[in-house]
Amino acid sequence: MSDLLTLLELGGPLVALGGGAAWARARHPALYWNTLGLPLSVLRLLTSYGSVMDSCGLTVTPSRLRVLATYATTRREIRPVPPRRGLIRPTTTGLRLRLRLAPGQEPADVAASAERLRHAWGVHAVHVTPVKPGVVELRLVGYDVLARVRMPKPTAPDSLRVPVALREDALPFVRDYLTIPHQLTLGATLSGKSMYLRNLITGLARQPVALVGIDCKRGVELAPFAPRLSALATDPDEAAELLPVLVTEMENRYDLIKQRQGIAPSTPDEDITSDIWGLPESQRPVPIVLFVDEVAELFLTATRKDEERRDEMVTQLIRLAQLGRAAGIYLEVCGQRFGAELGKGATMLRAQLSGRVCHRVNDEASAKMALGDIAPEAVDAACSLAPERPGLAVAGDTSGGWTRIRTPYLSLTDAAAICQGTANLVPHVPALAPFRPDVPAHPARPAVPLTKPRPVTG
Repeated sequence: MSDLLTLLELGGPLVALGGGAAWARARHPALYWNTLGLPLSVLRLLTSYGSVMDSCGLTVTPSRLRVLATYATTRREIRPVPPRRGLIRPTTTGLRLRLRLAPGQEPADVAASAERLRHAWGVHAVHVTPVKPGVVELRLVGYDVLARVRMPKPTAPDSLRVPVALREDALPFVRDYLTIPHQLTLGATLSGKSMYLRNLITGLARQPVALVGIDCKRGVELAPFAPRLSALATDPDEAAELLPVLVTEMENRYDLIKQRQGIAPSTPDEDITSDIWGLPESQRPVPIVLFVDEVAELFLTATRKDEERRDEMVTQLIRLAQLGRAAGIYLEVCGQRFGAELGKGATMLRAQLSGRVCHRVNDEASAKMALGDIAPEAVDAACSLAPERPGLAVAGDTSGGWTRIRTPYLSLTDAAAICQGTANLVPHVPALAPFRPDVPAHPARPAVPLTKPRPVTG
């Protein structure tokens, strides 16, 4: 009887501890990982490393010299050799360790076993990244970091580089315009495309960059950021006036590069391989980032006159995409659909947009338009994005690589406040002055503002 009472006395705290761990794992996965998940996963990894590598087919027969030395010294059975493991480095979201591959192995062998390793070591995901020949890094993610996005601590700001989302391997997704100058972002209504745009604009608003917007939905998406914009067009007619100005600005910058570097004035712009970053800082023009929201509105036509205007605007966009990088002009094109059905020039323009971000779309054809020509295996991932997770997207580039990302939540009020607070950073670009939006000093606020439920994206 006394033994039974003792068990009951001990069972109460154990049940409470188990229930608390289950609650923390469901509601506060980061807390659970740093208190219980991390030590448990490290223990599993250390105690089962050799057997797990063997069951995954990642062991090889040891060399003859090693066989002879082992048999001569210990007389024990010769067993296959797993990849040599480096130090285990804990992180706030998982673990990192490096493996030195055995002779005859390649990174693809380890990547093919990532799902098995995930289950064996009790983590949410395992990502394999080649470091150098013969060495790969395993990044073990302890929990679903995209369920509730928490961006890593910001580092020192870098020109034209914006950490805009979180990747599924817990690293920040950085929009780097110097590496990928132009990008296409697709997404259906309420997919999180606007949230992505907010984070990108507010990140660039803190940098000495000229922001230009084309929003043919009467400016409902970009107008709240007007204090930080150098130019804004809110309908196709205004866009038809703004785009030639940007093309002329690009041509003037090429003339400046020719003059500075001694290139003949008759040299075609296509043959100039340098860019504005080779100019002295005192003479370097300010970079320009052009945001085109709902690009399909520029392609739609109703009359013959609209067709002529459309063809001219598309031609100018293609020129900016082909030649704008060297002149410091970058494109961020957004829409719900984008493909050949929009009309002449659409496919050519899409081919120039090397970066791709695809949020949830309404059909497989839209996902193929975004990712099919650069990362075909990412199309299925884009089609499986759940509507309950707005902001979730698949990001790819022309290298064929892709990853799932999710944008942190940023309210429109906070984004507008950031743009209002950085209005003094709007650079002076004389050509864009006529298109600068009028911003009242103290905009009036509605007496009863309309609200809607906040989406759970971060």
